Amino acid sequence: MPEKVVEISGVELQLTEPAEIDMEWVGNEDLINQVKAAWLVVDKEDLPLTPRILGKPGIGKTTLCYASGKRLKKDVYMFQCTMDTRPEDLLISPVISSNKSIKYVASSLVSAMINGGVCLLDEANRMSEKSWASLAPLMDKRRYVESIIAGIRIYAHPEFRLCVTMNADASTYEVPEYILSRMINIYVDFPNRAEELQILKYNLPFASDEILEYCVDFLQNAHIHDEPIVSRDGIKCLRYYIKQRQLKGKDSKKLKKSEFKDAILHILDEKAFKYCPDEYEKYLEKIKEENEKLRNKTDKFIRGTFFPSENSNNF
Repeated sequence: MPEKVVEISGVELQLTEPAEIDMEWVGNEDLINQVKAAWLVVDKEDLPLTPRILGKPGIGKTTLCYASGKRLKKDVYMFQCTMDTRPEDLLISPVISSNKSIKYVASSLVSAMINGGVCLLDEANRMSEKSWASLAPLMDKRRYVESIIAGIRIYAHPEFRLCVTMNADASTYEVPEYILSRMINIYVDFPNRAEELQILKYNLPFASDEILEYCVDFLQNAHIHDEPIVSRDGIKCLRYYIKQRQLKGKDSKKLKKSEFKDAILHILDEKAFKYCPDEYEKYLEKIKEENEKLRNKTDKFIRGTFFPSENSNNF
């Protein structure tokens, strides 16, 4: 594919190609509509908003943004943010061309700005404050970025849309307040059973209903206890289980619970076994017994504290 080059303020920029991925959103359609509403422009004086997609890792935040852009028939550009992402990485980078001259390469973000596409900044809260500062004018009425490297200002195409995803873990920075005030929050929660089964079937159309049903029950049990076990984990467990069965010459459509738990062990750990459908009732019973013991112990302590004469034989 030939390189696409544009000229801005006398500086030639080589643009980055958009991402083309087989990625469809399966599940809660209201989330797609929330992203579309954020990007909608209702008047010539109106501006699109920047949605911030929040949720546990592996719950579908990236898929949601990509699919929303594709539903609007837009090219989608993706930029993976890291802790060492610099402002020039976000905007324009100088490289040495084949004829030993300096060539300026536009990032996915700047390419989307110029072409009027969607840019997804994935795991954006891994970036430092310095990188966020370079985006501040893009996220308000100014709608531009300034590249110190190339010495130019780049205005966003009217059709340009921005979206960011964020995870909550120890490897992220605090996002500056002046950036948070420029975004709106969209929360991606655990899917319900019907939605999650649909997600598994979409990603693993070759898996049998028996295996899918067992896996979705496992995931749903984990969701009840707010465990960080998400659809992506279930998909990996299913893939590994099927591959193992296939490799051993066994029927990959048949459910063998002990082998499925072995697959879970390779993806998660043995603590997750208790959420398997055949283990879950025992786990609930154990919780009930522990709560009962704790309640009795607490009652005994309270009686001994406030009515010591009545319980002197117990202490």
